[in-house]
Amino acid sequence: MTDPYITCPAFESENYLLRLVDPADTLDLLAVYSDEKAVPLFNSDNCHGDDFHYTTLERMQGAMDFWTEAYREKWFVRWTIVDKKVQKAIGTIELFNRQAEDYFNDCGLLRLDLRSDHEHAAAIYEILSLIVPSAYDLFHCQMIATKVISSAARRKEAVERLGFKSTGEALIGHDGTRYFDYYVRTKR
Repeated sequence: MTDPYITCPAFESENYLLRLVDPADTLDLLAVYSDEKAVPLFNSDNCHGDDFHYTTLERMQGAMDFWTEAYREKWFVRWTIVDKKVQKAIGTIELFNRQAEDYFNDCGLLRLDLRSDHEHAAAIYEILSLIVPSAYDLFHCQMIATKVISSAARRKEAVERLGFKSTGEALIGHDGTRYFDYYVRTKR
């Protein structure tokens, strides 16, 4: 499998396209990151205090610039999720191989940020089905982890259908903070 930091693969289904974020996505993604119903479902664990609630174009552009730098520096890959029916960005997926001294060492950490009107089990399942099977080889890991808070019933339904299981393990942040609510799936 290719190195996603050299050539970022795109993934496509009948309804969705996942491709590397692009500055042209900024306005569409502002609608995602300003969506007050969606923000509580985003995983901002260990993100230096960023809650991913962006209400101005300048703040969204700053995030886009950071995501581009992160890709260039090989910190993580962030894909835009495009709804093919309306040709609009409706969210992002971030993935990277996490190196740490906790249970989530050498783990593909997946963050899904999705506009609230697309927060449906079928949509989440279809989107994650595009990328999860390839993530193990792309990020050289045996386990994928994603956060699903207790109130996110639709996410829970989708990730469990994909074979993720809840774990009581804590993800330990760079400052020692313990984060919970992670689901994991091991390579099959």
